[in-house]
Amino acid sequence: MSGTFMAAEIAGAGEAIARQLAANAEPVAELGAALRARDPNVVATIARGSSDHAALYLKHLVELRLGLVCASLGPSVASLYHAPLRLRGALAVTISQSGRSPDIVAMQRAAREAGAFAVALVNDATSPVAMDAAAVLPLHAGEERSVAATKTMIASLVAGASLVAHWSEDADLRAALGDLPGQLVGNCAPPPERLVAALAAARSLYVIGRGATLGIAAEAALKLKETCAIHAEAFSSAEVLHGPAGVVEPGFPVIAFVPADAARAGVLETIDRLASFGAAPLLVDVAPHPVWPTLVAPAAGHELLTPIPALHAFYRLAEATARRRGRDPDAPPHLMKVTRTV
Repeated sequence: MSGTFMAAEIAGAGEAIARQLAANAEPVAELGAALRARDPNVVATIARGSSDHAALYLKHLVELRLGLVCASLGPSVASLYHAPLRLRGALAVTISQSGRSPDIVAMQRAAREAGAFAVALVNDATSPVAMDAAAVLPLHAGEERSVAATKTMIASLVAGASLVAHWSEDADLRAALGDLPGQLVGNCAPPPERLVAALAAARSLYVIGRGATLGIAAEAALKLKETCAIHAEAFSSAEVLHGPAGVVEPGFPVIAFVPADAARAGVLETIDRLASFGAAPLLVDVAPHPVWPTLVAPAAGHELLTPIPALHAFYRLAEATARRRGRDPDAPPHLMKVTRTV
């Protein structure tokens, strides 16, 4: 293992989510029962950056398992524009590492004052976001010293999945969550050298996913920009063959987070189509592809959880790629741990 904080925090993600699942077992069960009694008519998420990618993953689970519309609120609606909202009967879920970004604090308060039931998934249980929420599920990730969030992002994904599992009374999803910490602890092999070398040579690329892996693709693209200084854009496989495909040329890298559900066949077909244009695919999947280079990650025991170990494995690849490119992944230039946007 390298000596970066980022590498240590990736390695500690399994233990972090084990702490979370144990500590939150009773609170999340009670919250799930409370939400069944309240029966919200819509779910609004409040987040920025990596946390908003966790919210996109949560959106897929909520819409798929609960049949509710789930959408992200723009924090500037409250913090900058002070626009009134109508959220009576809604659930507002804030996802934040620090719980201290002024626009996130303002947006949650505005949602609550507009009638929403506010739930916070936050790492700092003493933060303003936690103090202002009606219910809190702490992430229990511990301190994260690298600017690039990895351990807290994994913890946010797990907290969202746990909330949906208990709210929807999905016993299979709850059981698979219990097995997930061991999957991550065992997922400790360094990334294949040829993948590190290929990614380190990239200047610009696409990251694609669909359904449960779309938020993961967005997070991977952010981490490549943040830690590796690689220009990366994330797209749904359902959209990338339209305008975005116009820039694909021979050797253009395309990373694909392959889902384990009904979207799987379509994502693989899209990869083949992009390859026919000259793209150079790199897959993140549960098994090696017969043609394309693959970063193999555990299957997680449930199709909705497979994206979590996939992202965990990718974080190792991003950290190694950053070092190969001569960059410090713990301290990307121009960035701070807590965003102070108003």
